[in-house]
Amino acid sequence: MKKLLLLSLAGLLLATTACKREQRSQSTGWGYNSQEWGGFEKLPNYKGQITGPNLVLIEGGTFNMGQTEEDVMKDYRAAPRRQSLASFYMDETEVTNIDWLEYLYYLRRVYPSMPQVHMQALPDTLAWLDELSYNTPYVENYLRHPAYEDYPVVGVTWLQANEFCKWRSDRVNEMLLIEQGKIDPTSIEGQQGENTFSTGSYLSGIYQAQPGPKPAVNPATGEERAVRFEDGIMLPEYQLPTEAQWEFAALALLGNQSAARDENITDRRIYPWDGTTVRYPQHGRYQGAIVANFKRGRGDYMGMSGALNDNASITAPVRSFVPNDFGLYNMAGNVNEWVRDVYRPTTSLTLEDNNELNSFRGNVFTQVERNSNGTPVGVDSIGRLKYKPLDDNEIKDRRNFTKSNVINYGDGDIESRLNYGDSKLNNETKHMYQFGKHSLISDKARVYKGGSWADRAYWLSPGQRRFLDEDKASATIGFRCSMLRVGSPSGNRFKGGNQIKTRKKRTKRKF
Repeated sequence: MKKLLLLSLAGLLLATTACKREQRSQSTGWGYNSQEWGGFEKLPNYKGQITGPNLVLIEGGTFNMGQTEEDVMKDYRAAPRRQSLASFYMDETEVTNIDWLEYLYYLRRVYPSMPQVHMQALPDTLAWLDELSYNTPYVENYLRHPAYEDYPVVGVTWLQANEFCKWRSDRVNEMLLIEQGKIDPTSIEGQQGENTFSTGSYLSGIYQAQPGPKPAVNPATGEERAVRFEDGIMLPEYQLPTEAQWEFAALALLGNQSAARDENITDRRIYPWDGTTVRYPQHGRYQGAIVANFKRGRGDYMGMSGALNDNASITAPVRSFVPNDFGLYNMAGNVNEWVRDVYRPTTSLTLEDNNELNSFRGNVFTQVERNSNGTPVGVDSIGRLKYKPLDDNEIKDRRNFTKSNVINYGDGDIESRLNYGDSKLNNETKHMYQFGKHSLISDKARVYKGGSWADRAYWLSPGQRRFLDEDKASATIGFRCSMLRVGSPSGNRFKGGNQIKTRKKRTKRKF
């Protein structure tokens, strides 16, 4: 009888615990993850966005974006203005030669019948050549020799850098699914051409992966299913950082905030470090050492033999010199870095160009191409979902935007507008660049920042900005990737918003 009584009590306790643990909707009261209540799934123990390979969390905030030293050219291309940014992730280092060689190897392995895919990804090694210098050895050695594997990749166009970001996003998400046992790792061997894993094709059900040892399960029915984006396993896509993101991450004003909660910046920064000098200021072994890779003066790329000032005639390994207060290496010097923005010289001067939150110029809004039943039409030749610009006729009456291509919003780049099929040059036209006549600015002009091994210290300031066409490359330009932070801006240990707990006042009842 005692055993029966104990078993009954244990069963009652388990039933009571199960009822308490059952999650219910706060809007309808219906139970989650229960077939009895319809089977709607809610992730029970989501712990937050994981940090992808080589990424560092950059907690967002407000800062003065733009020039922090004298505008010696008097062109007002980076006039200071107040800006706020959502939190994001940034690569700790620039993308390296070994990273790019891995990318090239994948393209050869997975697309053997499409050699043009591999050819289009090759860096322009001829970017090293100059009429009056002997740089031929870099053409032959810099990308592929193991001595340079940890050096930043150069000679890549803005377009090539974007393709790398897409490829990296898919490979990281595929790796996460394999590591968590959701898909079978042997599926890698069978991929080729259109039958290739991409995040979009997998989530839409076009790419069918073999389930792994720990497949995703519907908690309501116990049946196996494919992983969904709602499962929180996959990461948002890697992208080039926006100009605002890059500049915020480079300045790293986190280290210059006052100790009190008064939201004050104690010192402005010209460079990604404190002070007005490019030498290490602290007493000790490294005092006076150059803290970035740049050209010190005419004909001086690394100093005198026996006392090399930056120990690098061209680029240096990506984990050289001193990281900034976010832990990012070479946000000044080594190589300039592509950012996502289309270049406009007046970005900081006009209201249209200066959105106060997550400022960016370069949007072309797109959507997945779908059949009449709403399913994707399929994938392209390399296995990615097909996208198309939003239909202008469908969005013309919207209040937040009225065109799918808004690169020229409020701008007036006449020739570029005509090239994009826009013949309606309205009263918003304020500037006329006349590409090829008075400037080289067009919708292909993309911003790069940071200064390089071949630049003077003036260009190391994060507020400085220059441009190059998106299909051009240089031996002084590389890049790094960023990623959106989803959820709490301060990381997984903290909830979003101020969690203020107050004591409830007890009220006396009057009878």
